[in-house]
Amino acid sequence: MALQATSSQTQGDNDLLAAVATGDPLALETLYFKYYRRLGHFISRFTSCYENVEEIINDTFIAVWQGAKDFCSASKVSTWIFGIAYRTALKSLRRQKNHDAAQNLDDCPPQTIDPFLETEVQEWLTHGLNRLPVEQRLTLELAYRMGYSMEEIAAITNSPVGTVKARMFHARGKLRQYLPALAGYTESAGRGD
Repeated sequence: MALQATSSQTQGDNDLLAAVATGDPLALETLYFKYYRRLGHFISRFTSCYENVEEIINDTFIAVWQGAKDFCSASKVSTWIFGIAYRTALKSLRRQKNHDAAQNLDDCPPQTIDPFLETEVQEWLTHGLNRLPVEQRLTLELAYRMGYSMEEIAAITNSPVGTVKARMFHARGKLRQYLPALAGYTESAGRGD
């Protein structure tokens, strides 16, 4: 499900960020609660540890508080906030030196808001995504689950659009390899051998 911002939502975010830039703590609190759940889901793709997710969200909003006056409206507020969260999460992973643990989340399944939404196909897809390198996995998350365009993903990840497209291409290719194996499908089983 893609979450697309409407014109009124975008204007509301711009107004909130402008208020944050003037030092309004209530505007920051409103932005925090507006983005908390989406950021939590996004960041849980980096790490399944609840404490790390919370710390990254909090560090993201400290950066929003400090940088709101420098926002130049070159992108949507949501793109800017997700870009901060992306870079904050990468810094956190480097600082904690647990990059390998974040790439193999099979041992620790990602947190979900509603456990009834997990179907067998969803679980296969999640395991397939967890096998991808972090940059490829998050590019797919931003595109397919969060509805960002290639240009917005490039802004969030501070990467050229060509790099984003390459990550998408390679991630889809790897998923095509991983998903049949996760489902227990083998070439010999497919031929009826």
